[in-house]
Amino acid sequence: MSGGGPGARRAAGGSRVVGQAGLALLLLAGTACDRAKGKEAAAPPPPAVIVAEVQQRTVPIVRDFIARTEAIPTVDVRARVAGMIENVRYKEGSEVKQGQILFDLQREEYAAALQTAQAQLAKAEADLTRARDISVVDRSRAQLEQRRADLEKAKRDVDRYTPLAEARAIPQQDLDTAQSQQKVAAAGVDVAEAALRDSQLAQRTQIQLSEAAVQSAKAAIIQADLNLGYTRIAAPISGIIGKIQVDPGNLVGKSEPTLLTQISAVDPIYAEFSVAEADYLKLASRVRLDAQGRGRDEERRLDLVLADDSVFPHKGRFVFVGRAFDAKTGTINVQAEFPNPARVLRPGQFARVRGTVDQRADAVLVSALAVQEQQGAKIVLVVEGGDKVALRPVTLEDRVGDVYIVSKGLKVGERVIVEGGQKVRPGMQVKPELRASADAAPAPPAPATPAKAPGAAPPGKTGG
Repeated sequence: MSGGGPGARRAAGGSRVVGQAGLALLLLAGTACDRAKGKEAAAPPPPAVIVAEVQQRTVPIVRDFIARTEAIPTVDVRARVAGMIENVRYKEGSEVKQGQILFDLQREEYAAALQTAQAQLAKAEADLTRARDISVVDRSRAQLEQRRADLEKAKRDVDRYTPLAEARAIPQQDLDTAQSQQKVAAAGVDVAEAALRDSQLAQRTQIQLSEAAVQSAKAAIIQADLNLGYTRIAAPISGIIGKIQVDPGNLVGKSEPTLLTQISAVDPIYAEFSVAEADYLKLASRVRLDAQGRGRDEERRLDLVLADDSVFPHKGRFVFVGRAFDAKTGTINVQAEFPNPARVLRPGQFARVRGTVDQRADAVLVSALAVQEQQGAKIVLVVEGGDKVALRPVTLEDRVGDVYIVSKGLKVGERVIVEGGQKVRPGMQVKPELRASADAAPAPPAPATPAKAPGAAPPGKTGG
């Protein structure tokens, strides 16, 4: 029974403990292997991403310029003579034609003034007729002829009496009397000649005064007729007419020309905008101007984008470039003309003038959806060899539609992530799916499915 003592029992108990411990270790090892196999079996596949290739092609550089529409010409319709408005002949906001009567003013006062001027003309013409009468001059000329005849008779008497007096055939007194009569006759001729000159001068002066009175009367008639015409106020241009500024019954034009309404020509309509110096230098070779700075370019290549982002159906052209740049803003004033046959555009609208300022040949292009911003720098996620993701900083220039021009950081043919970038990190392996090239406008992405791209961001958003 010695084999069954306490020592033997302790040895047997220790063997059982060791056996149980080994079994537990084997069970733990088996469980760990099973868990590792389970983890390997549950490892997710590489995330799916949408990629686009970096393209190279010639693209136009398009700019949008904030503009405001203007109607040229826009005319203020004013009362040019004083009077009460009797009638308004147009509908506010309607289209009027040049020469159409818009307002009627009282006419009686101006009609009477015209009749007075006409009467003054008749009187002046009568005075002119009387001034041209030569009867007074004829009488002076006849008196001169008579005085000359008297002088001639006196000369003959002196000539006849002189030899007789020398021969003492007649008294000396008769010769002296004849000589005195000759001197009197000569003086009479001088007086008659002076009287004729005076009458001729008076007639010429009276004729000139009368002619001046006739011209003045004619001018008064013209002015009176104009004033009478101004009582009917007509449209100076064709266009869209504005609101009535003064109602009928009011006195207008008393101290100054009163504004009655405005008319704006809206076909064509003009868009005025400012162009930065850099863009102007690109545009300068494309804009044809005359010596006055007015456009001569018949090619219409400008678009007008309206406030609702719709594009106006008629294209425009440059018609004016300002004289100088604004030193404060560094811009120059430019004007474009757009046909407006339907009168849709009105003065004062805000819009954007869109035009091509340059052509960039063989530009490297990347989709705008691939570009992200990180700490102030532009980056893209590139799928490199082995479908692994790499972060690439890029230098961008102009945006052209849905793509950017890349000056540094990418090469033609490289694949950039345009969708799904929010769930990947540099160094990860991905499953890329190629989108259509940047030569065509990117199609709207299909709704993401859990199998392809679980948790994909909406189009246009990128992750960091």
